Amino acid sequence: MSDSPNPGQFKTQITATLSVRDWDRAFDFYKKAFAAVELYRVPGGGVGQLAVDGAEFWVAEESPEHLNFSPESLGGCSVRMLLIVQDPGSVCERAVAAGATQVRAVADDYGWRLGRIVDPFGHHWEIGRPLTQSVRSAAP
Repeated sequence: MSDSPNPGQFKTQITATLSVRDWDRAFDFYKKAFAAVELYRVPGGGVGQLAVDGAEFWVAEESPEHLNFSPESLGGCSVRMLLIVQDPGSVCERAVAAGATQVRAVADDYGWRLGRIVDPFGHHWEIGRPLTQSVRSAAP
């Protein structure tokens, strides 16, 4: 028995929730850096959903009492985000102008045009695109 009214129309997805310190500042950063669009905000703030050209993700204030820690609290990050975009160079430039730090300049390697930044909240982002359709499914 399914609890979904239309199980054949449901699409399973995986999305990230980035835990951050200073949620308001982080939410604004992602809007500026990636031209993200706000999809949802919990009344009062602290949790919200953004999308970059339809690619959705969440941002939440860290909550140690719920074991949700920011990279700043952990002293690093255990996950890299991969943002696949048409023009990685311009997205990386915009992110750096908004306050990110470049880790690796955009270059062509392993079938990808790819660069890497770390945002002001400690999350690492690889920003790129496959150079050919055949490597689309083989993310770095």
